[in-house]
Amino acid sequence: MKRPFKYALFALPLAGLLCVGAWFGLAALDRAYPPPLAEAGLVSTEVVDRNGDLLRAFATPEGRWRLATRIEDVDSKLIDMLIAYEDHRFYSHHGVDVAALLRAAGQWILNGHIVSGGSTLSMQLARLIEPREERSVWAKLVQIVRALQIERRLTKDEILADYLTLAPYGGNLEGVRAASLAYFGKEPKRLSVAQAALLVSLPQSPEGRRPDRHPAAAQAARGRVLERMKDAGIIFPREIALASTEPIPTKRRQLPALAAQASADAMRADPSARRLQLTIKRSIQEKLETVARNAARRLGPKVSVAMILADAPTGDIIGEVGSADLFDARRAGWIDMTNAERSPGSTLKPFIYGLAFEEGLVAQETMIEDRPADFGGYRPKNFDMSYQGNVSIRQALQMSLNVPAIRLLDAIGPLRLMARFRRGGVNPVLPRGETPGLAIGLGGVGMKLSDLVQLYTAFPNGGRVTVLHDKPLDRPASATLMEPQAAWQVADILSGVRPPEGSRATGIAYKTGTSYGYRDAWSIGFDGRHVLGVWVGRPDGGPVPGLTGYVSAAPILFDAFAKSGLSVTPLPRAPAGALRMARADLPVTLRDFTPPGELPPVHGTPEPPPRIIFPPEGAHVEIGSAGGGAATPLVLKLQGGRAPFRWLANGKPLPELARTRVSQWVPDGDGYSTLTVIDAVGRAASVSVYVQ
Repeated sequence: MKRPFKYALFALPLAGLLCVGAWFGLAALDRAYPPPLAEAGLVSTEVVDRNGDLLRAFATPEGRWRLATRIEDVDSKLIDMLIAYEDHRFYSHHGVDVAALLRAAGQWILNGHIVSGGSTLSMQLARLIEPREERSVWAKLVQIVRALQIERRLTKDEILADYLTLAPYGGNLEGVRAASLAYFGKEPKRLSVAQAALLVSLPQSPEGRRPDRHPAAAQAARGRVLERMKDAGIIFPREIALASTEPIPTKRRQLPALAAQASADAMRADPSARRLQLTIKRSIQEKLETVARNAARRLGPKVSVAMILADAPTGDIIGEVGSADLFDARRAGWIDMTNAERSPGSTLKPFIYGLAFEEGLVAQETMIEDRPADFGGYRPKNFDMSYQGNVSIRQALQMSLNVPAIRLLDAIGPLRLMARFRRGGVNPVLPRGETPGLAIGLGGVGMKLSDLVQLYTAFPNGGRVTVLHDKPLDRPASATLMEPQAAWQVADILSGVRPPEGSRATGIAYKTGTSYGYRDAWSIGFDGRHVLGVWVGRPDGGPVPGLTGYVSAAPILFDAFAKSGLSVTPLPRAPAGALRMARADLPVTLRDFTPPGELPPVHGTPEPPPRIIFPPEGAHVEIGSAGGGAATPLVLKLQGGRAPFRWLANGKPLPELARTRVSQWVPDGDGYSTLTVIDAVGRAASVSVYVQ
């Protein structure tokens, strides 16, 4: 009895020494030969929307679809099944399940070959990050050591996450997210019992159980998982019976490729990033792409469609369709037509009218001639080759008449229009060696769809352009393109354009355009918050007979607005000073458009020249002082003349043009002053007054 006790006295310290030695040995091995956990970080680049939902994934350099996975990304049913099926003592061991290993060793001895591996999830992760072809005792020992090392470095949830990221699912699919998207077309967040069971079964034999190639084997493997879940009491028998009848997916789907061109641009801009976020909203993007794809199929085999939907106040791009179908070679689907420079047709006319309103040259009911005209050799013609005679400004813009638009552009000046575009962050491209001319009013420049949508943000924004972007920004850039009153007048006119045939009125304002030769069709629409631009045409620039903005692009615009899921925001209210007046109520000078420098048409009594009625000639005006000692402004009033008016005091122009017949002037000091006013056609009037 004493001898066993004596041996025990030696055995216990020896065992302790061996444990301590093993611990120190493992620690030394850990430092000298750490597990290659960085392999788990080599995942596919993902581009996500504003809410974090996947838009597009890119394969790893080795061509694998491997999406980073967190525990919260996966349905809890799958986690429970995985642990119960693969490693039911996962949360109690430290990397090695000794009981499972002994069971596997016994089966090997009895059967002469390996029946089951006894591997824990930690050991399986070790094999995934450091693959070995052979199944041998040595390979198993390496896995054991690696599993112990992994458990020293990672939490249980981190081990699960890495396993779910790296597990093989057949072909080049790795990780449960890639498999769920490829086989079920959805993220693994909400899986059915049958779907979760199938995904648990595949990593054991990913090629032999691929459901797209071996559906019978996949179904049998799923059945074994379900049966094990019934024995473990994890799934109710009734649920298992229903899951067993669910069909096996027999086709592998493409992984999401939404906003394909925008996603590729984001990846090129930051190739090292594994996760990139855009301002796009996935639910809207899906609907816009469906609308574009269906429309292109109706229009012809070589026709493509591009769209941009932007939030006007923030400049966020919330939907961007670069082409009708990324994978359709006939439509050159790989070309991003939102950034292609094409002729914008008549879509620039609203900005011409906006500047005309801003300068006080016209009102909505001002009459303007639509007749053949020669502008220094440039003879614009209307699209339908007919002329309407005298029309109102409102009718001219709604009907998109060419001659009236060029009359206004001639009065404003093409250089001024181009300067406003540049102020709005847009640089139209002119033909080589040419300077801005009147042809730009009818599309004689190159412009991108993204540029047009950016310029049109001025109308919901009260004249301010917001620079478009698809990356989240704290503070978007903006600039004033035109006065709020002018922007409202244009938006009010465009809101009255009738919808295209077959489309329902939705409360949006819009403008269409068609380039020369039926090469490009455009439609740009907006409500009180959003701007949607549509381009239709052939990417190679070839003509498409019958292609027009109103017939081809406008129906797509209305369809996209209706199906986007956005509720239409009312257009902005009229700002102070913006009125829609009947022609009879307009000043005589605004009833008919007259270019600056020309005499207005005679309708009965000729328009009188300007006359200063206050202060009168020779008046002595006593000016008091306002708060802080500043002089009180002197009110200036006149009659007649044609707006806008330029006032001069002692030959020095006042800072701003006056668009009404009442203005103000702050004298420099006491003494005589000469006040002069010049109207839009160059007629002048002066008075001399004494200020004290």
